[in-house]
Amino acid sequence: MARALVIGGTLLIGRTLVEQLLARGDEVVIMHRGHGTPFGTRVREIRCDRNDVDAVGSVLAEEQFDVVYDNVYDWQRGTSAEQVCAAASASAKGLRHYVFTSSVAVFAPGGTYDEDDALVPSDYPNAYGAQKADSERALFALGRAQGVRVTTIRPAFIFGPHNAFDREAFFWDRIVAGRPVVIPGDGLSTMQWIYSRDVARAAIAATEHDAAIGRGYNLANVPAITQLDFIRLLARVADRDVSVVHVPRETIAALGGGIMEPPLYFGAYLDIPPITVRNDRLRTDLALELTPLEVGLQETFRWYAAQQRQTPDFSWDDKAIAAAG
Repeated sequence: MARALVIGGTLLIGRTLVEQLLARGDEVVIMHRGHGTPFGTRVREIRCDRNDVDAVGSVLAEEQFDVVYDNVYDWQRGTSAEQVCAAASASAKGLRHYVFTSSVAVFAPGGTYDEDDALVPSDYPNAYGAQKADSERALFALGRAQGVRVTTIRPAFIFGPHNAFDREAFFWDRIVAGRPVVIPGDGLSTMQWIYSRDVARAAIAATEHDAAIGRGYNLANVPAITQLDFIRLLARVADRDVSVVHVPRETIAALGGGIMEPPLYFGAYLDIPPITVRNDRLRTDLALELTPLEVGLQETFRWYAAQQRQTPDFSWDDKAIAAAG
């Protein structure tokens, strides 16, 4: 049994990670800014803003953990390499492993990338990708300097139960309601996905294999899937027909369609230049096979179908469909 700190343990990645750790019999402490967790008395809470370097140092000074799983990125303020390394340094005493959740956004659009390809520089215009890349570089440097055993994991788009981002549910809301789905352009831009439970499995597996020390791991289902085929897959999983309407991106932009803020036109952040990665290292180092995309979506749809969701506002969709003729 290990004593584990999960930085951020109540949302998509952290929640399923904590579930798996508890099922193993680990003692789990969650550090977050919130109040309360879905796990009741089975976990202990530390309330702290992980971006507050001094506060993190203070609250972790009296603690000792075998493993730390760092899952938190502040989407409003960003989370810098300094803030990430503050948690790693503060928890270093007696620490067996530090697992940092990064992102495939550490690579520039393009690919196909393996884990040893160059990460984006500090001045890269996508602040999220730049900060994740900086954090990886800083953590590995910390590992070399102080002997902290670090592993980073780099998920592609994450799906699964309790997803806070409007991604797979965005499309199921439309498919189940018999609504057409807006497809940007020809719909042939590609995406890669990873099941939240596989992200947690990979994080735990990294702590069980010495080969993972000082290494990063790409987490993505292979091959990549086109936007159009992803919508068709979501419809098949839901056992529904789907109609699509191709709308030029120029028209979408003129109508105010957003990739991160409403009105969303293709889920949250899903219509961006594709980043394509390989995942071979998962098998060779961690002996890990990923859940097939369709299987993970089937499990996620069962969760989605059990929720009481508010009826979305489809008015923007109607404008886009009308504009497309």
